[in-house]
Amino acid sequence: MSLTVVGSIAFDAVTTPFGTREKMLGGSAVHFSLASSFFTDVRVVGPVGDDFGDAEYGVLRNRGVICDDIEHVPGGETFFWRGHYDYDLNTAHTDDTRLNVFGSFAPKLSPESRASDVLFLANIQPDLQREVREQSDARFVALDSMNLWIETARDSLLKTIEGVDCVLLNDAEIRQLTRKPNLVQAAKELRALGPKVVVAKQGEYGAALLTDEGFFGLPAYPLETVNDPTGAGDSFAGGFVGYLAAHQGEDLSHQTLCRAMAYGTAIASYNVEEFGTERVSRLTREEITARVSELQKITHFVDAPVALRA
Repeated sequence: MSLTVVGSIAFDAVTTPFGTREKMLGGSAVHFSLASSFFTDVRVVGPVGDDFGDAEYGVLRNRGVICDDIEHVPGGETFFWRGHYDYDLNTAHTDDTRLNVFGSFAPKLSPESRASDVLFLANIQPDLQREVREQSDARFVALDSMNLWIETARDSLLKTIEGVDCVLLNDAEIRQLTRKPNLVQAAKELRALGPKVVVAKQGEYGAALLTDEGFFGLPAYPLETVNDPTGAGDSFAGGFVGYLAAHQGEDLSHQTLCRAMAYGTAIASYNVEEFGTERVSRLTREEITARVSELQKITHFVDAPVALRA
């Protein structure tokens, strides 16, 4: 099965309490594609400038990511983001954003991208997401967004959500979008718009899956070393959607979705161990399988009935 992702390709400059990188490969489409490449063929759609060279293409191509639909804009510079984290690694502080070639991005899918079985609309302006959705023949479409679009383009985002099968947002964004303080109520309202799957990303606390069949929660994998959370949410999404793409054609049951959550969680946990794409770019399938197995162990318990007092 094939998968297309449309989103940002970037250079990031990041400082955390544990180190600094002045220029590293980043962007939602990059982190997503590296994670999803463990499951299926992935095509990336996004713009880059003259500063995006062989080394950056090599990171993607070494994982088998198909780069034919990356748009090179002659004379331009690639999207750039500078940010820092304090000891609360759940919160990124933006210090500088330069849209560069991303500012005029008008995605157009090639015939190959249009024919992909699965489409992931990474965090871009909702009108653009909807235009991409209308170009695609995908049988399963997932979407990510952010608080900026909720605040400035809420109606457009809600209209775009009506045309997708799965929404992945931070839990606070789900509440903000629906104006419901309760996550279960908020997810129910989102599903009433059209998507049958809602995933609430919860940072270091894990993620929650809400469908008509029920609720499933999974903690983040417990790590001793966390250096940089940049791209963790996109890596989670790549693992989650990539797993579903590998099972496209099968019934995407609640249990299949739960297993996809485990693979997304496992890959995201490796992402944060080092900076940017450093860890995931050399990740192995054996490491992913081992961490999924460990997640299963730490989230399983056997009930032993006890006589409760009245």
